[in-house]
Amino acid sequence: MKFDMFEFNKIAGAVLFTVLIGFGVSELSGILIHPAGHSDTVAYPVPDIPESGAVAAEAADEPAVSIGTLLASADAAKGAKVFKKCAACHTIDDGGPNKVGPNLHGVLDRDIGSIGGFAYSADLAELEGDWTYESLNAFLTKPKDFASGTKMAFAGIKKDIDRANLILYIRAQGDADTPLPAE
Repeated sequence: MKFDMFEFNKIAGAVLFTVLIGFGVSELSGILIHPAGHSDTVAYPVPDIPESGAVAAEAADEPAVSIGTLLASADAAKGAKVFKKCAACHTIDDGGPNKVGPNLHGVLDRDIGSIGGFAYSADLAELEGDWTYESLNAFLTKPKDFASGTKMAFAGIKKDIDRANLILYIRAQGDADTPLPAE
């Protein structure tokens, strides 16, 4: 293979052209990006980022909407639609059978973990008190936070109004006329 001067000139020209383009781009970007009279003023200030955990603590300090306020604007008919998520595991008919979960008829004001013939998780069976509007709301928000050992695999209902609609529907299905909490 014969190497002639023409091939060498093409290679050397390509290398020199590449170096020239590199220097040109570098100089041009220095002019465009680094303006004369550089100041310490920030063009777009970034808000302070709180230390880890501060966001959660700040969110916890915010007052939550009370269940009384939510129930005042709730609709039991819309709660019936929300209950369809529950119907896979629960019944709500008077005298209805337990399924994967207990029958929820009359659950409001009933002792937590008290349906006979249903095997509650130890955490729920040991809880003291009744199912109140507040406890139902807390449980429906995130069951595992209410009773960490619950067998209920449901993640919870995130929307406040959906929970309120469901609680109002459950109340309408029972025979307890527990007054709605104050707003």
